[in-house]
Amino acid sequence: MDELDAVPAGKPPVTGPGRRLCVLTIIDSMMISGAEILATQIAMDLDPGRFESIICSTRSSASEHVATARAAGIEVLELNRRSKLDVWRWSPLLRLLRSGRIDVVHAHKFGSNLWASVLSQFADIPVLLAHEHTWSFTGKPLRRLVDREVIARSATAILAVSEADRAKMIEIEKIPPEKIRYVPNGIPDQPVGDRALIRSRLGIPAEAPVIGTVCALRPQKAVHLALEAVGSLIDDEPDLRFLVVGDGPERARLERDGGALGGRAVFVGRVPPVDVPHFVAAMDVLVCSSFFEGTPLAVLEWMAAGKGIVATRVGGIPALIEDGVEGLIVPPGNAASLARAIHGLLREPGERERLGSAARRRQQRDFRLDHTVDVLQRLYECLHRANASSADAEHPSASPGPEN
Repeated sequence: MDELDAVPAGKPPVTGPGRRLCVLTIIDSMMISGAEILATQIAMDLDPGRFESIICSTRSSASEHVATARAAGIEVLELNRRSKLDVWRWSPLLRLLRSGRIDVVHAHKFGSNLWASVLSQFADIPVLLAHEHTWSFTGKPLRRLVDREVIARSATAILAVSEADRAKMIEIEKIPPEKIRYVPNGIPDQPVGDRALIRSRLGIPAEAPVIGTVCALRPQKAVHLALEAVGSLIDDEPDLRFLVVGDGPERARLERDGGALGGRAVFVGRVPPVDVPHFVAAMDVLVCSSFFEGTPLAVLEWMAAGKGIVATRVGGIPALIEDGVEGLIVPPGNAASLARAIHGLLREPGERERLGSAARRRQQRDFRLDHTVDVLQRLYECLHRANASSADAEHPSASPGPEN
């Protein structure tokens, strides 16, 4: 049995009388995209009676996010790296790692995972967790080598955001299975969005059908296929709009392609997180057209909103949405399949409601932030306890002897 499985939920193992574990979260920037948002939320939601939480933001973070964390009692270390060549900026982190304060390092994404693995060689870190928030696992042989030979060798455990990612780490990257733990993503409760607010702001008629997506505009997301799908539906749905929330390197090309839709494609760029529920509420069908995914937080947010969802059969998505039960699943890279699924949901509002209600129930049951935090808290404590037991076994003279 896995040691974590032996620990009942809500009953943490004892780490010492009055002893709080100090957990250091290492991320690029706070609250900037899905992985960083989740990492920040986890760090801020740790039980203060059991954990001291520190966040190291290696690149610049918005001052309001730093202030919010500090107001919540979280220590924030800002390195303000501007390029990969700013090696000297890692020195404050190295000093912290060598201070003896840190019990658990929890790094997120490839860059932070790598630097945490390298710097940990110069410090005594009881537990090092490398959290992989997904990539294609194809091409990039150097990255696979680094994942296997540097990060996996240094880390106490590697965390995967889906069982599909865990399988790829084992089969493609050849990382030992016992090194990899699946930790489900989760989201906090979402506010109810105002459907009319965004439609009024953008001049979209109340009854016009609106397709949408919320994502970083990177090649991975294949938004061009969603554009193509929407374009094929215009003859049947002349009032159709395609609302794209997000920014990224693909935006300029997508906006050029979207020009062929005669103003029906609306690119609003990145919006404040507080506004996202309003944009989601304004949409009738939400589309995830990605070539690969882990467990996308955006899709979880759409599920929480009870929306009709069309998504590609990649990564951890089929574990979130069963086709025809919580949404519709289509093959990746196929605009025609996307179009058929979208059109079906537009024509059947009752079916949208049925799928959306089931999606909301699934998200509430299995993919809540408090569940993710609970799993991680128990993991931190279990691994730290295992490390302490191992250290005692290696140095028995350091353990207190029996009382007379």
